[in-house]
Amino acid sequence: MANDLSVNQELYFMSLAYEEAKKAKSMGEVPIGAIIVHKNQIVGQGHNLREKDQDATAHAELIAIQEACHTLKSWRLWDCQLFVTIEPCMMCSGAIINSQLPEVYFGARDPKAGMVQSLYQLLNDRRLNHQVQVHEGLFQKEASQIMQNFFREIRARRKNIKKSKQISRNSE
Repeated sequence: MANDLSVNQELYFMSLAYEEAKKAKSMGEVPIGAIIVHKNQIVGQGHNLREKDQDATAHAELIAIQEACHTLKSWRLWDCQLFVTIEPCMMCSGAIINSQLPEVYFGARDPKAGMVQSLYQLLNDRRLNHQVQVHEGLFQKEASQIMQNFFREIRARRKNIKKSKQISRNSE
């Protein structure tokens, strides 16, 4: 499948995925956002909602895929592109393959869970019935930075809580 998006359109759609990631961060969710485009129109979007929904499968990509399938009234997302801020995990890569998305754009790699380039190259595994054209690096710096800041803030909060508990115990 040949890409029919201009560089400006790619940047625009990735900027929207980044906005979804910022929504997730504002809710205390891991800041990952996703947009699905069909014929230059957004047909699905999402951001992580695992904490809010208490659902391990509430990843940005899955939410966007579900919305796109509903919008297009098909589980086959042919002629679509997925824009996601962080490299998809194994579960999301499986959903990408099963929905037959032909193209994925992601911002930054995930060295601990990424299944597109980092740990495995699942989307290009010739043993599977579907391979995906992969583009990486759009909004890489921003996507990486928002993740680093998010986890830095979590570590700082945990450290402060631990410190507060120690102070309480010492004052008793």
